[in-house]
Amino acid sequence: MSDNDAVNGLRILPTEHTVEVLLQRVQSLARARGLTVFAQIDFSGDAERCGLTLAPTGLVILGNPKAGTPLMAAAPTVAIDLPLKILAWRDSAGRTWLAHDEPEYLRARHRFPAELLKNISALGALAEAAAGASMSPGVMAM
Repeated sequence: MSDNDAVNGLRILPTEHTVEVLLQRVQSLARARGLTVFAQIDFSGDAERCGLTLAPTGLVILGNPKAGTPLMAAAPTVAIDLPLKILAWRDSAGRTWLAHDEPEYLRARHRFPAELLKNISALGALAEAAAGASMSPGVMAM
């Protein structure tokens, strides 16, 4: 992964944090903003338990049923992408990255009404805060 690599529909951010610290920051910020952290998946730990090697990689599944339910009512297929997810990984060069779905991509994919974008649009602010140096929780509409 490099700064110029792109994956359709994903926002990818570099960070100076380790994957472990980054995932902890995501969860802490999410809870401070009133979101539910549904799960954390440790892909590299699961790989190790199977005798395989994977650089540190993990995923946090988070959201708010009050925000997600109207999306699913408007476009039931969006449930495949909800709750929202934030992925963190270390690449072969030792850099750590964070990625999340772009809300506009989800809207285009599932065709829910534009006025419901506000329900998930603050995910980017949470991701940027987690990837950055500060830990101020701020306000999130999710």
